Amino acid sequence: MKKANYSVNINAPKEKVWETLWNDKSYREWTSVFHEGSHAVSDWKEGSKILFLGPDGGGMFSKIAKLEINTYMSFQHLGELKEGQEQPANDKTNEWAGMHENYRLTETNGGTQLDVDMDMNEEFAEFFNGVFPKALEKVKEIAER
Repeated sequence: MKKANYSVNINAPKEKVWETLWNDKSYREWTSVFHEGSHAVSDWKEGSKILFLGPDGGGMFSKIAKLEINTYMSFQHLGELKEGQEQPANDKTNEWAGMHENYRLTETNGGTQLDVDMDMNEEFAEFFNGVFPKALEKVKEIAER
């Protein structure tokens, strides 16, 4: 397992950055950097399930492990989805099930620093290291509008 960290400074209050991250419309916009048509389905409460989906219904299901509104969100990834349905665990999903993806917002001089840290398998490091900074720049662009 590898730990990755990404960060961006945003000229907007953390409440606006939070809204940008988790509001359905803006979430779809910034996550399109990863995969066009990406979206999430959840009630957005701590302990609840969240489905991270692509346009074909594929993706992964996770749990909102920790939630502090406007400050911190932690997802614990649990398994794979195909056509919107949870798939049984297999050797591949067992390699990453239980890994976390964490978002922390900190006020800085009238703006917000957004830090993301996540666990990942080595095989995904190149993809995320190339795409995640672009996604955070998209969050910045949206939040600063």
